[in-house]
Amino acid sequence: MQQARDDRSLGELLGDLMKQISTLIRQEMKLATTELSDKASRAGKDIGALAVGGAVAYAGFLALLAAIIIGLIQLGVTWWLSALIVGVVVAAIGGFMVRKGLTALKQQSMVPEQTIATLRDDQAWAKEQI
Repeated sequence: MQQARDDRSLGELLGDLMKQISTLIRQEMKLATTELSDKASRAGKDIGALAVGGAVAYAGFLALLAAIIIGLIQLGVTWWLSALIVGVVVAAIGGFMVRKGLTALKQQSMVPEQTIATLRDDQAWAKEQI
């Protein structure tokens, strides 16, 4: 089996290698941009879910707060103690929802892992070429 002979000079070969490396770097940058954009989009959705969850909890509890306070007053609890009890319960529920949203955000990695892996592969390829 005979190998094809490349009659290009060393300068031409290095020029081609530099062009290929330049193209590769541009493609990797485009991949990194796309990957970061995707991760930012997912994080934005989590933030949106956190905000909506907070707003829904607030709106739902507002309607019930007055009824619960009035019900406690009807049971003989003073008005200020009724309001305090309801306020503590509502704050606890809101704190739980915020913690859940923050946990979801912390689980999102903003590191472009795929791009880093391909850059490592590209570095190894470039070393082989040189």
